[in-house]
Amino acid sequence: MATEIDQALALIKRGAEEILLEEELLEKFKKSKPLRIKAGFDPTAPDLHLGHTVLLNKLRQFQDLGHHVLFLIGDFTGMIGDPTGKSATRPPLSQDEVKKNAESYASQVFKILKRNQTEVVFNSLWLNELGAAGMLKLASTHTVARMLERDDFSKRYKANQPIAIHEFLYPLLQGYDSVALKADVELGGTDQKFNLLMGRELQKQSGQSPQCVITMPLLAGLDGIQKMSKSLGNYIGINEAPEVIFAKIMSISDDLMWRYIELLSFVSIDEIASWKSSVKAGQNPRDIKVIFAQEIVTRFHSKEAAIDALDNFITRSKGGIPDNVPTMTVTIKEESIEVAQLLKEVELVASTSEVMRLIKGGGIKIDGERLDDGKKMILKNTELVAQVGKRKFAKIKVR
Repeated sequence: MATEIDQALALIKRGAEEILLEEELLEKFKKSKPLRIKAGFDPTAPDLHLGHTVLLNKLRQFQDLGHHVLFLIGDFTGMIGDPTGKSATRPPLSQDEVKKNAESYASQVFKILKRNQTEVVFNSLWLNELGAAGMLKLASTHTVARMLERDDFSKRYKANQPIAIHEFLYPLLQGYDSVALKADVELGGTDQKFNLLMGRELQKQSGQSPQCVITMPLLAGLDGIQKMSKSLGNYIGINEAPEVIFAKIMSISDDLMWRYIELLSFVSIDEIASWKSSVKAGQNPRDIKVIFAQEIVTRFHSKEAAIDALDNFITRSKGGIPDNVPTMTVTIKEESIEVAQLLKEVELVASTSEVMRLIKGGGIKIDGERLDDGKKMILKNTELVAQVGKRKFAKIKVR
């Protein structure tokens, strides 16, 4: 029994930033009943990306140990907007936005989690019932001074940036979720530590056994600087096409590659150590990146899709045109159109000024040849293949 518990703890500690408190988690593991493992997701965006899967993978590990996952969709708190890490008050989502995004979340998580050990819950179920009296009682449990201990609130207060009263309610409501769900363990990013500990405090006040808190590192985006975010465009979506996922992973730096592998790969720690030794001895890190990219594509699509994505990437790397390039038709009134405007029309670029910037770096090709003049005219009844950067291709018919 002791060996099994030690192995379980080692599995959960892998990749985790902090466990509060580890001795409490050990005691919970000794109980025969499945633990209730909670993680909350605000439906602020409709698609999950690899940054989200850092938490989801850890939830899956708990399920592999026999425990029950509470996948909490914050449809109520999403209408407040999580202020964590924000320098300004976030605009709340509408009920329609929350509902739409929540439905998308629920359809995606089972690419990782086991259905029979997952309970998808919405915090509007109990927070709508809390009412004004319950909200006031909840607000009375903590002082303004305690809230200002939170780093982001403290920074905004010192910088004379506004903090709306309702933002103070967010960590209280997240903590109350743990009370309502009787959570044994809650997972969250390192930026959520204050909110996660709030759950422990409110559970104690409610006479419940306090939950253990596990914080997970935040995954940096493709830029290697800011955390992965769809709004920043530095993300890899789990619903993206296999060749897109593959190419994005291959684009990350060699140093960042190891961070991704440590947080996202399911291979053993010993195997990762072996990879590092091989690279140190002279192996091209690109070889390791290919193995990792195939693992991720296989996980969210299939092994066959991973093989095709590799073939597609090799084709592109050699300067060839990949298969399944989208075909678009642009109808023009005149006899010709500037190529910069054409690329904007098919949404390969956001603006004609972006074309000019990309041309300077050799980032645009027409039929395999680098474009050197954005004002080049494309005649009516012309067909061409346009490439922007390494990953954007389109067959364009001008009519």
